[in-house]
Amino acid sequence: MLTDKITLFDGEHIEDLGDGVGVVVSKQHTFGTDAMLLANFANPKRNDVACDFGSGCGIIPFLWLRDKKCSEITAIEIQETGCNQMTRSLLLNETDKITVLNRDLKNIDDLKAGNFDVVTMNPPYKIENGGIKNDEDFATIARHETFCNMDDIAKSASRLLRFGGKLCICQRPERVFDVMYSMRKNGIEPKTLRFVSKKGDTQPWLVLIEGKRGAKNGLKVLGNLVAYNNDGTLTEEMLSITEKYRK
Repeated sequence: MLTDKITLFDGEHIEDLGDGVGVVVSKQHTFGTDAMLLANFANPKRNDVACDFGSGCGIIPFLWLRDKKCSEITAIEIQETGCNQMTRSLLLNETDKITVLNRDLKNIDDLKAGNFDVVTMNPPYKIENGGIKNDEDFATIARHETFCNMDDIAKSASRLLRFGGKLCICQRPERVFDVMYSMRKNGIEPKTLRFVSKKGDTQPWLVLIEGKRGAKNGLKVLGNLVAYNNDGTLTEEMLSITEKYRK
């Protein structure tokens, strides 16, 4: 990676995603397992046009870049610091496949309607005024529905998606109805659902949901994705998702 082409600020470093792709991360804008699972679950095709809402450091677009997914990717992030990190990651990886927009996802009317095959979002998990808020603004925005809620996400995604295009979201299991209700209200039919558990005998901590614009009803529930074996090692499926990052 051409680290001499960018400047890193205090608290920032480059995460090597494998296969020569890296992303600039910081305390404010980093990533976790949920984003990696969502990128894998969405599984866009090589020629898909994709959009990632609330991109943060850009982990989902850059994982797709690494895996040679998508012909075009638009990364939308409301926080300027995240966009700055993503812009430097573009220089780092010498790519023009990803377009970074410092924008509120509710204000993207200039993007061509019906042009996208895939939209993703790792959204805030807590409803506005729900739970204890972090004192730091960036954390509040990332974890609480401060600037957008599920209806906003589904409405904007519905406008961007072509007929049959898909919206993929990860959320906490207790909010699965909120996600599916907002999808259906905005013309996106929930089609695939998968829960993620830390171990086979524990309650799910995450749910992955795919909806398709204009599809007929009928929901497919996949078997749980289990992250860890009883001895604490990663399961074979989890290893297959994260192995490139761990090299």
